[in-house]
Amino acid sequence: MAFPRSRPRRLRRTPALRAMVRETSLRPEQLVLPMFIGEGQDGPVPIGAMPGVVRHTVDGAVEAAREAAAAGVGGVMLFGIPLHKDAEGSGAWDDDQVVQRASREIRAQVDGLVVGADLCLCEYTDHGHCGLLDADGNVQNDPSLELLARAAVSQAAAGAEVVYPSDMMDGRIGAVRDALDAAGHQDTVIVAHSGKLASSYYGPFREAAGSTPAFGDRRSYQMDPANGDEAIREAVQDVEEGADLIMVKPAGPALDLVRRTAEAVDVPVAAYQVSGEYSMIKAGAAAGYVDEALVSMESLLAIRRAGASVIATYFAVEVARALQG
Repeated sequence: MAFPRSRPRRLRRTPALRAMVRETSLRPEQLVLPMFIGEGQDGPVPIGAMPGVVRHTVDGAVEAAREAAAAGVGGVMLFGIPLHKDAEGSGAWDDDQVVQRASREIRAQVDGLVVGADLCLCEYTDHGHCGLLDADGNVQNDPSLELLARAAVSQAAAGAEVVYPSDMMDGRIGAVRDALDAAGHQDTVIVAHSGKLASSYYGPFREAAGSTPAFGDRRSYQMDPANGDEAIREAVQDVEEGADLIMVKPAGPALDLVRRTAEAVDVPVAAYQVSGEYSMIKAGAAAGYVDEALVSMESLLAIRRAGASVIATYFAVEVARALQG
């Protein structure tokens, strides 16, 4: 037997030894901060289900982005909540909407931060679904692609360096890539939500973004959480259509998909630690069951260990500051 000559504990004996042989690293620039921006607000609006997270004004979003950049965070992902919604979600491609305005201001005022925008219709539609509906209330795939493409061009023109298609319509990556290229935005990065599961972990987000469906659910377009092979097929197809990164969501409950996706595609993999994951850690810490700083850091290390190069997390600023020491 290897023991007693082989003693793995030798390399665990001191903090310096543990640091020297640590296999997985987490750097602030690998983190992306999701941010909510509300139209018609006088100031920040707290989100009850997500302690510490608010809906910003445009000015507040700029200040939050400045704080994130100072902490070393790599980027932001902007979500807009308009005052008025319609069946098409036309606010998504309104050049004067809050995401577009915030993108312009952050790009102008904050250096060293990658500005990205969520690309979906659900925050902008009066029915809360991610695409156009037919007369029977079914989400229509192909007619929705043109609208998503229009929104992507508007976001890119406003200064978004990255768009995050999260709608799960078939063919939307190719449609978005073609539209961006035709409009002269060949350098705009597409992070495809390819492994986006129809997850129960999104609950707090729907309060934050005001995007709860008015009827039904999103299981006809988001992916069955029981399926792994399907997620890999989606990822491979999205890369073929022009995706620059692949997103897996939610991160913690799908670490196996993060690993499998990283092995299956030749582009970087991102993972989104979603609202439910954040709120569960916050609730556990508030109850005194866990140490928030330690658990949030460990959860992100697990996502990195699984193979994610980029992590979207609401803990981005706090963790980045801790990493900076």
